Amino acid sequence: MSIAKYPDIFDELKAEVREAGLLERVPVRGSIEMIGTIISMIIVYIIVINWNTISVPAFGAFALGILMTIIFTRAVFISHDILHTQYFKKKSLSFLLSYPFSAFILSNSSSWWDFKHNVNHHTWCNVPDKDEDILAMDGAFTKNQKGDSKFLKNTKYLVFWGAMFFMYPAFIIQSYNFAIKRKKFGELFMMLLHWPIVWGPIFYFLPFSDAITVFLTLYLILSAWLAFGFITNHLGCEVFEKDDSESLTWMELQMRTSRSLKGGKFVHWFYGGLNTQIEHHLFPKAPRFNLLKVQNMTREFAKKHNISYFETTPIQAYVQINNVLKEY
Repeated sequence: MSIAKYPDIFDELKAEVREAGLLERVPVRGSIEMIGTIISMIIVYIIVINWNTISVPAFGAFALGILMTIIFTRAVFISHDILHTQYFKKKSLSFLLSYPFSAFILSNSSSWWDFKHNVNHHTWCNVPDKDEDILAMDGAFTKNQKGDSKFLKNTKYLVFWGAMFFMYPAFIIQSYNFAIKRKKFGELFMMLLHWPIVWGPIFYFLPFSDAITVFLTLYLILSAWLAFGFITNHLGCEVFEKDDSESLTWMELQMRTSRSLKGGKFVHWFYGGLNTQIEHHLFPKAPRFNLLKVQNMTREFAKKHNISYFETTPIQAYVQINNVLKEY
Protein backbone atom coordinates (compact mmCIF):
# COMPACT_ATOMS: atom_id res chain seq x y z
CA MET A 1 0.00 0.00 0.00
CA SER A 2 1.35 3.40 -0.93
CA ILE A 3 2.35 5.77 1.86
CA ALA A 4 2.47 8.78 -0.45
CA LYS A 5 0.89 11.95 0.96
CA TYR A 6 1.98 14.62 -1.50
CA PRO A 7 0.28 15.27 -4.84
CA ASP A 8 2.43 14.63 -7.91
CA ILE A 9 2.82 18.29 -8.90
CA PHE A 10 6.59 18.69 -9.14
CA ASP A 11 6.39 19.60 -12.83
CA GLU A 12 4.40 22.69 -11.87
CA LEU A 13 7.09 23.89 -9.47
CA LYS A 14 9.86 23.02 -11.90
CA ALA A 15 8.18 25.02 -14.64
CA GLU A 16 7.97 28.07 -12.35
CA VAL A 17 11.63 27.80 -11.38
CA ARG A 18 12.74 27.30 -14.98
CA GLU A 19 10.63 30.23 -16.19
CA ALA A 20 12.37 32.41 -13.60
CA GLY A 21 15.70 31.45 -15.17
CA LEU A 22 16.98 29.85 -11.97
CA LEU A 23 17.99 26.55 -13.59
CA GLU A 24 20.35 28.16 -16.10
CA ARG A 25 24.03 27.24 -15.70
CA VAL A 26 26.35 30.00 -14.50
CA PRO A 27 29.69 29.47 -16.29
CA VAL A 28 30.85 33.08 -15.80
CA ARG A 29 30.00 33.37 -12.12
CA GLY A 30 31.28 29.87 -11.46
CA SER A 31 34.54 30.65 -13.25
CA ILE A 32 35.00 33.81 -11.19
CA GLU A 33 34.70 31.80 -7.98
CA MET A 34 37.10 29.14 -9.26
CA ILE A 35 39.68 31.74 -10.33
CA GLY A 36 39.25 33.61 -7.05
CA THR A 37 39.97 30.44 -5.09
CA ILE A 38 43.10 29.69 -7.11
CA ILE A 39 44.31 33.29 -6.67
CA SER A 40 43.71 32.93 -2.93
CA MET A 41 45.95 29.86 -2.89
CA ILE A 42 48.64 31.81 -4.74
CA ILE A 43 48.41 34.50 -2.04
CA VAL A 44 48.94 31.77 0.56
CA TYR A 45 52.11 30.66 -1.24
CA ILE A 46 53.37 34.27 -1.39
CA ILE A 47 52.83 34.64 2.36
CA VAL A 48 54.53 31.32 3.06
CA ILE A 49 57.58 32.03 0.87
CA ASN A 50 58.08 35.40 2.54
CA TRP A 51 57.32 34.15 6.06
CA ASN A 52 60.81 34.80 7.38
CA THR A 53 61.11 38.25 5.80
CA ILE A 54 57.83 39.76 6.99
CA SER A 55 56.75 40.70 10.48
CA VAL A 56 54.54 37.77 11.47
CA PRO A 57 52.48 38.30 14.66
CA ALA A 58 52.39 35.65 17.36
CA PHE A 59 49.06 34.33 16.08
CA GLY A 60 50.26 34.37 12.46
CA ALA A 61 50.30 30.60 11.98
CA PHE A 62 46.80 30.30 13.40
CA ALA A 63 45.59 33.12 11.12
CA LEU A 64 47.16 31.41 8.10
CA GLY A 65 45.40 28.20 9.09
CA ILE A 66 42.07 30.05 9.23
CA LEU A 67 42.70 31.62 5.81
CA MET A 68 43.50 28.23 4.30
CA THR A 69 40.43 26.73 5.99
CA ILE A 70 38.21 29.29 4.25
CA ILE A 71 39.90 28.54 0.91
CA PHE A 72 39.59 24.78 1.39
CA THR A 73 35.93 25.14 2.36
CA ARG A 74 35.22 27.09 -0.82
CA ALA A 75 37.07 24.38 -2.76
CA VAL A 76 34.72 21.78 -1.26
CA PHE A 77 31.63 23.73 -2.30
CA ILE A 78 33.05 24.51 -5.76
CA SER A 79 33.87 20.85 -6.37
CA HIS A 80 30.40 19.85 -5.18
CA ASP A 81 28.72 22.35 -7.50
CA ILE A 82 30.89 21.56 -10.52
CA LEU A 83 30.18 17.83 -10.21
CA HIS A 84 26.46 18.63 -10.16
CA THR A 85 27.10 20.41 -13.50
CA GLN A 86 25.85 23.71 -12.06
CA TYR A 87 28.53 25.70 -13.88
CA PHE A 88 28.94 23.78 -17.13
CA LYS A 89 26.54 21.37 -18.80
CA LYS A 90 29.17 18.91 -20.08
CA LYS A 91 29.93 16.26 -17.46
CA SER A 92 33.43 15.44 -18.76
CA LEU A 93 34.42 19.13 -18.63
CA SER A 94 32.99 19.43 -15.14
CA PHE A 95 35.04 16.46 -13.95
CA LEU A 96 38.19 17.95 -15.47
CA LEU A 97 37.60 21.33 -13.82
CA SER A 98 36.89 19.72 -10.44
CA TYR A 99 40.37 18.20 -10.12
CA PRO A 100 42.26 21.40 -9.12
CA PHE A 101 39.84 21.75 -6.19
CA SER A 102 39.06 18.16 -5.24
CA ALA A 103 42.35 16.39 -6.00
CA PHE A 104 45.04 19.05 -5.65
CA ILE A 105 43.64 21.37 -2.96
CA LEU A 106 41.67 18.80 -0.95
CA SER A 107 43.26 15.43 -1.85
CA ASN A 108 39.72 14.14 -2.42
CA SER A 109 38.42 11.95 -5.23
CA SER A 110 35.89 13.49 -7.61
CA SER A 111 34.92 9.98 -8.75
CA TRP A 112 34.26 8.88 -5.17
CA TRP A 113 32.16 11.95 -4.43
CA ASP A 114 30.19 11.65 -7.68
CA PHE A 115 29.35 8.00 -6.94
CA LYS A 116 28.66 8.37 -3.23
CA HIS A 117 26.86 11.70 -3.35
CA ASN A 118 25.40 12.31 -6.82
CA VAL A 119 24.46 8.75 -7.75
CA ASN A 120 23.44 7.11 -4.46
CA HIS A 121 22.63 9.87 -1.99
CA HIS A 122 20.60 12.10 -4.30
CA THR A 123 18.70 9.19 -5.85
CA TRP A 124 18.03 7.28 -2.63
CA CYS A 125 18.07 9.99 0.02
CA ASN A 126 17.67 8.53 3.55
CA VAL A 127 17.15 5.01 2.21
CA PRO A 128 19.51 2.90 4.38
CA ASP A 129 20.05 0.19 1.78
CA LYS A 130 21.41 2.74 -0.70
CA ASP A 131 22.37 5.96 1.08
CA GLU A 132 25.40 5.37 3.32
CA ASP A 133 25.17 8.91 4.71
CA ILE A 134 22.18 7.91 6.86
CA LEU A 135 24.10 4.98 8.39
CA ALA A 136 26.08 7.21 10.75
CA MET A 137 26.63 5.86 14.25
CA ASP A 138 25.87 2.29 13.26
CA GLY A 139 22.34 3.18 12.17
CA ALA A 140 21.44 5.61 14.95
CA PHE A 141 19.51 7.77 12.50
CA THR A 142 17.80 5.00 10.55
CA LYS A 143 14.09 4.34 10.84
CA ASN A 144 14.41 1.32 13.10
CA GLN A 145 17.78 2.22 14.65
CA LYS A 146 19.27 -1.07 13.61
CA GLY A 147 22.65 -0.57 15.23
CA ASP A 148 23.62 -3.01 17.97
CA SER A 149 27.03 -1.66 18.98
CA LYS A 150 27.14 -1.48 22.78
CA PHE A 151 30.25 0.70 22.59
CA LEU A 152 28.51 3.32 20.45
CA LYS A 153 25.39 3.26 22.60
CA ASN A 154 27.48 3.95 25.69
CA THR A 155 29.67 6.62 24.10
CA LYS A 156 27.28 8.06 21.51
CA TYR A 157 27.73 11.75 22.33
CA LEU A 158 31.51 11.55 22.56
CA VAL A 159 31.79 9.59 19.32
CA PHE A 160 29.24 11.51 17.26
CA TRP A 161 30.02 15.09 18.23
CA GLY A 162 33.73 14.34 18.59
CA ALA A 163 33.84 12.82 15.11
CA MET A 164 32.83 16.21 13.70
CA PHE A 165 36.48 17.26 14.08
CA PHE A 166 37.78 14.40 11.94
CA MET A 167 35.55 14.53 8.86
CA TYR A 168 38.15 15.94 6.50
CA PRO A 169 40.75 13.17 7.07
CA ALA A 170 37.89 10.65 6.86
CA PHE A 171 37.04 12.04 3.41
CA ILE A 172 40.68 11.64 2.35
CA ILE A 173 40.81 8.03 3.53
CA GLN A 174 37.52 7.17 1.79
CA SER A 175 38.75 8.87 -1.38
CA TYR A 176 41.98 6.84 -1.42
CA ASN A 177 40.14 3.58 -0.74
CA PHE A 178 37.69 4.28 -3.57
CA ALA A 179 40.42 5.24 -6.04
CA ILE A 180 42.45 2.12 -5.26
CA LYS A 181 39.48 -0.27 -5.35
CA ARG A 182 38.14 1.24 -8.58
CA LYS A 183 41.66 1.47 -10.06
CA LYS A 184 41.43 5.22 -10.58
CA PHE A 185 45.21 5.47 -10.51
CA GLY A 186 45.42 8.70 -12.50
CA GLU A 187 43.14 10.41 -10.02
CA LEU A 188 45.00 8.83 -7.11
CA PHE A 189 48.25 10.28 -8.46
CA MET A 190 46.70 13.77 -8.58
CA MET A 191 45.40 13.35 -5.03
CA LEU A 192 48.87 12.36 -3.82
CA LEU A 193 50.32 15.50 -5.43
CA HIS A 194 48.30 17.44 -2.86
CA TRP A 195 50.95 16.77 -0.23
CA PRO A 196 54.01 18.20 -1.99
CA ILE A 197 52.01 20.98 -3.71
CA VAL A 198 50.06 22.25 -0.69
CA TRP A 199 52.01 21.17 2.36
CA GLY A 200 55.52 20.95 0.93
CA PRO A 201 56.08 24.75 0.81
CA ILE A 202 54.49 25.24 4.24
CA PHE A 203 56.78 22.75 5.97
CA TYR A 204 59.79 23.95 3.99
CA PHE A 205 59.50 27.71 4.52
CA LEU A 206 57.77 27.90 7.92
CA PRO A 207 59.29 26.96 11.26
CA PHE A 208 58.14 23.46 12.14
CA SER A 209 55.97 24.65 15.04
CA ASP A 210 54.21 27.17 12.80
CA ALA A 211 53.70 24.58 10.06
CA ILE A 212 52.16 22.14 12.56
CA THR A 213 49.90 24.91 13.88
CA VAL A 214 48.67 25.68 10.35
CA PHE A 215 48.11 21.97 9.65
CA LEU A 216 46.17 21.22 12.84
CA THR A 217 44.14 24.43 12.64
CA LEU A 218 43.02 23.63 9.12
CA TYR A 219 42.22 19.97 9.77
CA LEU A 220 40.22 20.57 12.94
CA ILE A 221 38.27 23.66 11.84
CA LEU A 222 37.66 22.47 8.28
CA SER A 223 36.38 19.13 9.56
CA ALA A 224 34.02 20.83 12.01
CA TRP A 225 32.85 23.37 9.42
CA LEU A 226 31.97 20.67 6.91
CA ALA A 227 30.54 18.24 9.45
CA PHE A 228 28.28 20.73 11.22
CA GLY A 229 27.07 21.80 7.77
CA PHE A 230 26.45 18.33 6.39
CA ILE A 231 24.63 16.87 9.40
CA THR A 232 21.85 19.49 9.21
CA ASN A 233 20.85 18.27 5.76
CA HIS A 234 19.13 14.94 6.43
CA LEU A 235 19.88 13.55 9.89
CA GLY A 236 16.74 13.63 12.00
CA CYS A 237 14.54 13.72 8.90
CA GLU A 238 12.26 10.91 7.74
CA VAL A 239 13.86 7.63 6.68
CA PHE A 240 12.31 5.13 4.25
CA GLU A 241 12.99 1.54 3.36
CA LYS A 242 13.69 0.96 -0.33
CA ASP A 243 10.23 -0.43 -1.16
CA ASP A 244 8.49 2.46 0.60
CA SER A 245 10.71 5.03 -1.09
CA GLU A 246 9.78 3.67 -4.50
CA SER A 247 6.12 4.41 -3.77
CA LEU A 248 6.90 8.11 -3.37
CA THR A 249 7.21 10.71 -6.07
CA TRP A 250 10.53 12.48 -6.60
CA MET A 251 9.25 15.61 -4.91
CA GLU A 252 7.86 13.83 -1.87
CA LEU A 253 10.97 11.73 -1.25
CA GLN A 254 13.28 14.73 -1.47
CA MET A 255 11.10 17.05 0.64
CA ARG A 256 10.38 14.53 3.39
CA THR A 257 14.00 13.42 3.77
CA SER A 258 15.60 16.89 3.68
CA ARG A 259 15.78 19.89 5.98
CA SER A 260 16.37 23.48 4.90
CA LEU A 261 17.72 26.14 7.24
CA LYS A 262 16.47 29.64 7.93
CA GLY A 263 18.84 32.53 7.43
CA GLY A 264 20.01 35.05 4.89
CA LYS A 265 23.07 35.48 2.72
CA PHE A 266 25.66 34.86 5.43
CA VAL A 267 24.07 31.49 6.36
CA HIS A 268 23.96 30.67 2.65
CA TRP A 269 27.67 31.50 2.29
CA PHE A 270 28.66 29.68 5.47
CA TYR A 271 26.81 26.47 4.55
CA GLY A 272 27.77 26.70 0.88
CA GLY A 273 24.16 26.52 -0.27
CA LEU A 274 23.55 23.32 1.70
CA ASN A 275 21.25 25.34 3.95
CA THR A 276 18.77 25.21 1.04
CA GLN A 277 18.89 21.43 1.11
CA ILE A 278 15.30 20.78 0.03
CA GLU A 279 15.81 22.97 -3.02
CA HIS A 280 19.19 21.45 -3.79
CA HIS A 281 17.69 17.96 -3.78
CA LEU A 282 14.72 18.99 -5.88
CA PHE A 283 16.98 20.82 -8.35
CA PRO A 284 20.54 19.46 -7.98
CA LYS A 285 21.69 21.25 -11.14
CA ALA A 286 20.34 24.63 -10.01
CA PRO A 287 23.34 26.87 -9.26
CA ARG A 288 24.05 27.54 -5.60
CA PHE A 289 23.91 31.26 -6.35
CA ASN A 290 20.19 30.91 -7.22
CA LEU A 291 19.05 28.65 -4.42
CA LEU A 292 17.83 31.35 -2.02
CA LYS A 293 15.41 32.50 -4.73
CA VAL A 294 14.42 28.91 -5.43
CA GLN A 295 13.85 28.46 -1.70
CA ASN A 296 11.39 31.34 -1.60
CA MET A 297 9.49 29.88 -4.55
CA THR A 298 9.48 26.37 -3.08
CA ARG A 299 8.31 27.58 0.32
CA GLU A 300 5.45 29.53 -1.26
CA PHE A 301 4.59 26.60 -3.51
CA ALA A 302 4.39 24.26 -0.50
CA LYS A 303 2.20 26.74 1.36
CA LYS A 304 -0.10 27.12 -1.66
CA HIS A 305 -0.62 23.36 -1.95
CA ASN A 306 -0.67 22.68 1.81
CA ILE A 307 2.52 20.59 1.63
CA SER A 308 4.79 20.25 4.64
CA TYR A 309 8.05 22.19 4.27
CA PHE A 310 10.72 21.19 6.81
CA GLU A 311 12.70 24.29 7.78
CA THR A 312 14.46 25.16 11.05
CA THR A 313 17.20 27.41 12.33
CA PRO A 314 20.68 25.84 12.45
CA ILE A 315 20.49 25.59 16.26
CA GLN A 316 17.10 23.87 16.09
CA ALA A 317 18.54 21.39 13.60
CA TYR A 318 21.37 20.46 15.98
CA VAL A 319 18.89 20.06 18.86
CA GLN A 320 16.70 17.79 16.71
CA ILE A 321 19.70 15.71 15.73
CA ASN A 322 20.79 15.40 19.36
CA ASN A 323 17.26 14.34 20.38
CA VAL A 324 17.31 11.54 17.81
CA LEU A 325 20.72 10.52 19.09
CA LYS A 326 19.29 10.31 22.63
CA GLU A 327 16.89 7.58 21.47
CA TYR A 328 19.73 5.35 20.23
